[in-house]
Amino acid sequence: MFSGSLVAIVTPMKDGSLDELSLRRILRLHRDAGTDGIVPAGCTGEAATLNDSERLRLIDICLEEVGDSMHVIPGTGSNSTTETIRLTAAARAAGAHGALIITPYYNKPTPEGQYRHYSTVAESVDIPIVLYNVPGRTGTNMLPETVARLFEVSNIVAIKEAAGSVDQVSEIVELCDITVLSGDDPQTLPMMAVGATGVVSVAANVVPRLVLEMVNAWPASPKRAAELHHRLRPIAKALFVESNPGPVKYAMHRLGLIDSPELRSPLVVLSSEGAAKMERGLELMREAIQT
Repeated sequence: MFSGSLVAIVTPMKDGSLDELSLRRILRLHRDAGTDGIVPAGCTGEAATLNDSERLRLIDICLEEVGDSMHVIPGTGSNSTTETIRLTAAARAAGAHGALIITPYYNKPTPEGQYRHYSTVAESVDIPIVLYNVPGRTGTNMLPETVARLFEVSNIVAIKEAAGSVDQVSEIVELCDITVLSGDDPQTLPMMAVGATGVVSVAANVVPRLVLEMVNAWPASPKRAAELHHRLRPIAKALFVESNPGPVKYAMHRLGLIDSPELRSPLVVLSSEGAAKMERGLELMREAIQT
């Protein structure tokens, strides 16, 4: 249902508030680039610091600008099942096409707890659900066996897999037919080689056409896909010199895509050392944008 190049979009901010003008500008950029989907209010969108009204405003603006041309799949996850149901129901009421739900963080549920969390949300809210496995942020991994079990729930349709393991993607694909989306830009092509069908990309915030072209090149033109992968990989690496989304917001500001690199506390703008490391990446981003 969901595939191709989806962008884990940043939340532009200025003077402590949502910068709606910058948000609309980058959404139009993605519409013109042909991006397949928008994922607002995820980790890259600083969801943990957004209040309810900001989250809903993000969804509304995304739907207004691009909802008729691409999927809008907001992050609605929490480490509370009740809260996740509430946020997911609000996204559905707003008209979202799906919901990205992170594995519960901090409380580290067992596989059975993960299953009950997701299945309860799916049964409570009639919306297509994308599981989100990112152990580096949540402190717990969702096993392929749990993913396969959850795929038996009718409206659980995909997983954003960011465990950093191509082998784990292989296991998921072998166990069930769930749509797998890469959650790690440098691993997108390797994951697609074993059965993933797209990416929820940070790099697409700055080089949407390059990410889209790489995803679309596979499997018809593996050599071209590999060329694009090697071109994209150093850009993606540069976007993680410090905690996401600090580097990508810095890059977007330097490239004139957003008015400010502002982050919401406890995140802080890129350090001087981080900015220095970004310079080569910025050169590559400019080259990609111009071609």
